Amino acid sequence: MDNRNLVLAIVISILILVGFEYLYPKAPTPVDSPASTQLNTPQTTTPGMQTPAMDQAQIPTVPGAVATTPKLQAAQAAAVVAQSLSQMLSSSERVSITTPSVTGSIALRGGRIDDLILNLYKETLDADSANIRLLSPRGTEKAYYAEHGWIAPAGVAVPTSDTLWTANRTVLDPVNPVTLTWDNGQGLTFKRVIAIDKDYMFTITQSVNNATAAAVTLNPYGLVSRWGTPKISGLYILHEGPLGVFDKVLEEVDYTDLQDNGEMAFPSTGGWLGFTDKYWLTALVPDQTETVNARMLYSKTGTIEKYQSDFVGAALVIQPGASVDTTTYFFAGAKKVSVLDGYIEKYGITNFDLAIDFGMFYFLTKPIFYSMNWLYSHIGNFGVAILLLTVGIKAVLFPLANKSYVSMSRMKKLQPQVKKLQARFKDDKMRLNQEMMALYKKEKANPAAGCLPVIVQIPIFFSLYKVLLVTIEMRQAPFFGWIQDLSVRDPASIWTGFGLFPWDQLAVIPVPLDIGVWPIVMGFTMWLQQRLNPAPTDPIQAKVFRYLPFLFTFMLSSFAAGLVIYWAWNNTLSIIQQWLIMRRMGVKAGN
Repeated sequence: MDNRNLVLAIVISILILVGFEYLYPKAPTPVDSPASTQLNTPQTTTPGMQTPAMDQAQIPTVPGAVATTPKLQAAQAAAVVAQSLSQMLSSSERVSITTPSVTGSIALRGGRIDDLILNLYKETLDADSANIRLLSPRGTEKAYYAEHGWIAPAGVAVPTSDTLWTANRTVLDPVNPVTLTWDNGQGLTFKRVIAIDKDYMFTITQSVNNATAAAVTLNPYGLVSRWGTPKISGLYILHEGPLGVFDKVLEEVDYTDLQDNGEMAFPSTGGWLGFTDKYWLTALVPDQTETVNARMLYSKTGTIEKYQSDFVGAALVIQPGASVDTTTYFFAGAKKVSVLDGYIEKYGITNFDLAIDFGMFYFLTKPIFYSMNWLYSHIGNFGVAILLLTVGIKAVLFPLANKSYVSMSRMKKLQPQVKKLQARFKDDKMRLNQEMMALYKKEKANPAAGCLPVIVQIPIFFSLYKVLLVTIEMRQAPFFGWIQDLSVRDPASIWTGFGLFPWDQLAVIPVPLDIGVWPIVMGFTMWLQQRLNPAPTDPIQAKVFRYLPFLFTFMLSSFAAGLVIYWAWNNTLSIIQQWLIMRRMGVKAGN
C-alpha cells in the first residue's frame, strides 16, 4: 500500500505540474523575420505562369491625438480605426452581404471578399459589445481578405487586385447570387458568380469566354491574405495559425515557423487551407478531385507582417469561341461542429472538422462533445449538461470504480493489522513487505486498485478540457449565478470578495487570493474524498497527500469553470459511491 500511495501521489503531482506548464497561456517568443521580404515564386505546371504574388501595399496612417492613459489611448485607437474603416467602406464601390449569420460586403475593386461581420457572436458578454469582425479590407490595420482570379502567360490581360468589376446586383443573400463581369478588351470576358448559404460558405464560380482566334491557357487561383501577426492564446494544446489538409493529412503551421521558412509548399489532390483562430476559420476549398499547388507564405513590408495561404489549380485550355468554368469554395466564419460536419457531407470536403483542434484524444473528445450537445439541446444549459454527462460517465465506469472502492474499503479495514505488522517488523523492511502482501492476498485486497480509475479518468479529463477550450458552442455559455462563461476561469475570486468588490480589473492580483468559488469547492470535495481512503502509513507520504487538495485547488483555479465544476461534481459522486460501499462493508469513514 505504501508503494501504491507513493506512486499515485507522484504520478498525479507530475501530471498536474507538467500539464499546467503546457496548458497555461504563455506569451509567444518573438523570432527574427527572414532577411529578405521578397518571396520566391516557383513556376506552376504551365510554363510562363507565376503563382499569386504577395500584396505589398502599405497600410495608410491615420492622424489622431495622443491619449493621456493607456486605457484612453486604446479607446482612441479603436475609435480611429473604426472611423477609418467606415470611411473606406463607404467610399468604395461594393456589393452588400446580408445573411442570418453574416453581414458585410464585397469590394468591386479587385472582386475581394474583404468585409465580414459575424452576426451571432459578440466580442464580450457586455450588452453593448460589438459583433466579431472577421474580415477587413486591404489597407486597414488588420487587413484580412480572400481573393480569386486567374494566372496567365505574359501578354494576356487577366483581372488583377485593382480591376473594377461590374455587378448585376447590389446585395448578395442566400437566395440571390451576384455576378461580377469584366472584359479585358482583347476578346476574353471574365465572369465570377458569388453565392453564399445561410451559414458561412461562399461558392465562387469563375468562367472565361474566349472570343479570340487562338487558344488561351489559364490557371485559376484563390488566396487568403492576413496582415499583421494576430494575438493568440499561446496554449500549447491549441493550434492557431495557418493550417490545411493536403492529401488527407492535416498540416498545422505556427506563425513563427512560417516566419522562419518564408514559404512552404503543399501539392495536393483536393483538401483545403487557410487560417484558424481559436473559434474562427477562413478556408479555401478547391475541387476535391483536382490536383492543386498550395502554399503558405510570409513577407514583411516595413513593419507590416503579412501571411498568405493560396492555391493554384490545374491549367485550363480555352479554345477559340469556347468557354470554361471552375468552382471553388471559401469558408469564413465560426467553427461550429455541426456546420463543419454538414459541409463534409454536402461538399465532400476532406477532414474539414479537423479545423477544430480536438487533439490526440479525438476519438473521445468528439463523442463527448456530441453527448454534451445532445443534452444541451434538451436542457438548454451546458453546465447542467456537464453534470448529467458526468453521471453518465460514472455509470459507464461504475463496475471499475465499484471494484476499486471495495478493495480500498478492505484496505482501510486492514489498517489496524497493518500497523501491528509495522510495529512488529519495524527493523526488517523485507519481512514487513512480505507479511503485508500475504495479508492483502488473504483478505483479497488490492493495493493498486485505486490507480486504475485515476488512469482511466485522465483521457476523459483532458478530452472534456478540450471540448470546453476549443468548441465555440461553449464560448460564453452560462451556468448559474456568477458563472456566465463556462469556457473561462471562475471570476468570483477571494480577491474580489467572490464578486462583491469590483477589483478584478487590477493588473496585479496576489496569487493566493486569485482563487474562485468552484476551485475551492473542488478542493474541499477532494479533501473529503481523501478522508475516506486508507491513510498512508509513512509520515512523509501522509503529508504529501494532505497537501494535494490545496495544490489542486491552486492549479485548477486558472482552468475553465466548466472543467472545475465537472471535477467537483465527479468527486461528489465518488464520495457518495465510496461512502455507501464502506457503510455496507462496515468500515468507518475518516482517518
